[in-house]
Amino acid sequence: MSGGQPLRAALARGALRRPLNLAGFLICAALLGFAVYAQFDLHLDPCPLCIFQRIGIASIGVLFLLATLHHPRRWGGTVYAVLIGVAALATLAVAARQIYLQHLPPGSVPSCGAPLSVMLQFMSVTDVIRKVLTGSGECGIVNWTFLGLAMSEWVLLWALALGAIGVLVNLRALRPADSRAG
Repeated sequence: MSGGQPLRAALARGALRRPLNLAGFLICAALLGFAVYAQFDLHLDPCPLCIFQRIGIASIGVLFLLATLHHPRRWGGTVYAVLIGVAALATLAVAARQIYLQHLPPGSVPSCGAPLSVMLQFMSVTDVIRKVLTGSGECGIVNWTFLGLAMSEWVLLWALALGAIGVLVNLRALRPADSRAG
């Protein structure tokens, strides 16, 4: 029996679903905690795309927490897998947009717009989302890196990893004895 067999067997039985969902939630909480630390202690004010990425990570975290508390069977696990996957893809898309803006040549980055709070006062939510996702000059600035990666690149990697874990754990962790719906 290979070294990966016990892990695969535990995943197939659903024994690791709850602990891995809890781990996903805790990772999201840690990422948001670091974002708050970066904002208030490192004085790195978040741009509109950064705020949307925070909302995405928070959404993934809430879904992981709900999956942990609910510990669903059969189709319920599929629902959580899909919701976590969608939230992760949305977060990944916003992070990818910011990375694109950060890698544009100087002079081709769109000009800075109004702060998010001002836009929300004078525009509809759909117009704000459309405006924010087009990005602005402040979204193209890299003012923090770790191991050569900007914060948006880290968010992209974490969203990809969390989404993959959330989908795999909640789809694959269906116990054979769990024939009841829910």
